[in-house]
Amino acid sequence: MTGISVRAVVENRGVDVEFEVAAGEVLAVLGPNGAGKSTSLHVIAGLVRPDHGAVAVGERVLTDTRAGVHVAIHDRRVGLLMQDPLLFPHRSVAANVAFPPRSRRPVHWLTEVDAADLADRMPRQLSGGQAQRVALARALAAEPDVLLLDEPLAGLDVAAATAARKVLRKVLGKSGGSAVLVTHDILDVLTLADRVVVMESGRITESGSAASVLATPRSGFGARFAGVNLVNGVVDADGAVRTPAGTTWHGGLAAGLAAGDSAVALFYPAAVAVYRDRPHGSPRNTVEVTVAELDSRGPAIRVRAEDQPDGAPGLAADVTAESAAELRLVPGERIHFAVKAQEVAIHPSA
Repeated sequence: MTGISVRAVVENRGVDVEFEVAAGEVLAVLGPNGAGKSTSLHVIAGLVRPDHGAVAVGERVLTDTRAGVHVAIHDRRVGLLMQDPLLFPHRSVAANVAFPPRSRRPVHWLTEVDAADLADRMPRQLSGGQAQRVALARALAAEPDVLLLDEPLAGLDVAAATAARKVLRKVLGKSGGSAVLVTHDILDVLTLADRVVVMESGRITESGSAASVLATPRSGFGARFAGVNLVNGVVDADGAVRTPAGTTWHGGLAAGLAAGDSAVALFYPAAVAVYRDRPHGSPRNTVEVTVAELDSRGPAIRVRAEDQPDGAPGLAADVTAESAAELRLVPGERIHFAVKAQEVAIHPSA
């Protein structure tokens, strides 16, 4: 079993990252488009040479810019699976899996990904989910030390993605190698990841166990991904969070936080009440916001406000369709969000 160590600066892409993946661990990398997630994977795979940095897999140094080391892509023992399976159209499934250098036990890996019955088919005869399973078998047949997964399920329908996650969970558990998964899907994190890092603007802004990042995110993207509101600020003398814009958020203060500490206030959109006029006798936390968009989410309507003054994602509230109709909300209008203090949790910031 082998771990991964990455330190990479890619100047023309604005990427400056450092992280490790323990042996046998699956690390999920989250972040908005353009954050540098795929670039980080491509540095590990050898497709991108960093301007500064080093990549090691176990005891093997794959890249070291100071020493002038850059192991060729085909000698890295790194498997890369992307959204496009990139199967050779003129080769059968079995021939595709047997193609990579050092490919071993192609029949075994086709069986492992529940695709043994597809061995004699051509790629044009496969569904999207079947093609991804074959691509996974091809990557695994080379028995890589590291598996890199760059949104491999993004193009699949719900049923195919569910089946693919089941296969991935099985093979990742058996292979014993390390894996790095870039994804925008919370189900991938819940079912596959041991740990999470969040990238924003080429930097890692948050890291932790999958459970902790989803339960108590510390970054703007992490909060939006987990479906919670996040407000940045500093703990004041009363134990509330005061933002740079001057608003104050009262809530339950995590142990160890003291006045002057950087902190985030977290609360769920379902805990937010929406008013046209500032409510009287309302909860302690009331802010005026501008409606940015309305989004239907099953029986609820999500009201998303414009970005916060510090650039953090806009706050969100979930209201019933009846309430939305009664309030006659439209983008551009000024409204009030109110949240009870007992619904707000205050934690240290990233």
